[in-house]
Amino acid sequence: MATSDLLVQLGVVGVYLVVSLAVGVVAYRLTSRDAEDYYLASRSLGTVVLLFTTFATLLSAFTFFGGPNLAYSAGPEWILVMGLMDGVLFAILWYAVGYRQWLIGRNRGYVTLGEMLGDRFGSKRLRALVAGVSIFWLFPYVMLQQMGAGEAIVGLTEGIVPYWAGAALITVFMIIYVVLAGLRGVAWTDTIQGLFMLSIVWVAVAWVVTSAGGLSTISASMADNTPEFLALGGGLYSPEWMISTAVTIAFGVIMFPQINQRFFVAKDDRVLKRSFALWPVLVLLLFVPAFLLGSWAAGLGVQVAEGSNVVPALLNEYTPVWFAALVVAGAMAAMMSSSDSMLLSGSSYLTRDLYRPFLNPTASDEREGWVARLGVAAFATLSFVASLFRPGTLIEVGDTAFGGFAQLALPVMVALYWPKTTRSGMFAGVGGGQAFYLLHVFLPEVTVGGTTLFGATYFGWDFALWGMALSLALTVGVSYLTPAAAGEDAGTFAVGSRAD
Repeated sequence: MATSDLLVQLGVVGVYLVVSLAVGVVAYRLTSRDAEDYYLASRSLGTVVLLFTTFATLLSAFTFFGGPNLAYSAGPEWILVMGLMDGVLFAILWYAVGYRQWLIGRNRGYVTLGEMLGDRFGSKRLRALVAGVSIFWLFPYVMLQQMGAGEAIVGLTEGIVPYWAGAALITVFMIIYVVLAGLRGVAWTDTIQGLFMLSIVWVAVAWVVTSAGGLSTISASMADNTPEFLALGGGLYSPEWMISTAVTIAFGVIMFPQINQRFFVAKDDRVLKRSFALWPVLVLLLFVPAFLLGSWAAGLGVQVAEGSNVVPALLNEYTPVWFAALVVAGAMAAMMSSSDSMLLSGSSYLTRDLYRPFLNPTASDEREGWVARLGVAAFATLSFVASLFRPGTLIEVGDTAFGGFAQLALPVMVALYWPKTTRSGMFAGVGGGQAFYLLHVFLPEVTVGGTTLFGATYFGWDFALWGMALSLALTVGVSYLTPAAAGEDAGTFAVGSRAD
């Protein structure tokens, strides 16, 4: 690669990051120093900003690189999982969980999920358990963004800039950004990034189609090189895998701290309802073109180096240098918009659910803010170090995090809707589901008497789905068998009409 091309590529990415940082500086000047404004933008977001900050927060290295990579190797049916099934499922869950959580949060002033559950069940230990589990599974997903950034820079520059440099670049920027901006700045930048990503990926599709000779040429190439991609069910996916993946991702997403906290921030209920109604449309508009690019690359015979991503390789072959860099900047936008929100939410869980209750209950807002900022820097640095070891592919790392969060979802939903849920039931459901899932993630498969333990699937269904079923059974069963403990208050979750 020519030096001039390299400078153009790095310049485009660098300019984008500097513009994002400038937005953060402006937001810092407008954000007050109290915790609710820093974490939740004073619960004042409108429809466009709420929709796009949620959209941009969910879009990550998993979307821009992991999904297209999978489509490249196994076919375009991944679109059905992420673009259609998850778009609709998450919209339904946004209503079922998000609307009720918004009502409760507005009435009680909650900032985190752990704070809400701890108050309902009168338990600091439950609050800490939910926060600890959330921060634990947040770690691999932050690491995923750093891995994606490193791989993106390697693919864009054809290996001239090393993997660690790309990962370090996004780490430094996201630390500075989150320390400065708070949710108000994150939301503003997410809106800009969401619009930018949505536009640039469709331009990329049009450019590739034009450069490759049109859709008919691409279809003919796919028929010759990857004919199995052209028939539903012809790829490497099984129905059980697709359903399991769609369910665990959708339920996992609603428990991601950066998503769950957005259930608290809508200005009013109309904003919330408009947002989840528009959500499936927005998801399809991004996921379909992104995953088509991966499938087309396979059909067109684009070669992707081991450990690299397909999108930069495809764009380097069919678009100009500057445009390929612009699309990678869009991908970096996706990664940064996910990372900044994750770090901000993770810091709120650290300070509100662990630091204040157990270490310093009388801490001032200013002191809490500094603890949060130091936590952001430490968390991002540790995840960067872990990302250098590349413990799996982007899909594997992301899927592991989704499954871990999914184990929280059903106990929380039971607590939100069933007044007879008890503290013991919550501990059993959350703890049991997590224990089952962790054993399957970290222990190797063993066979005892012809029966496989800790396998990837049971009867064809992913173990994460079985863990969710176990968490539901334990929450309901133990709650049914145990009385409410002292300090529990079912009335905490009582909500009424929109006028409440």
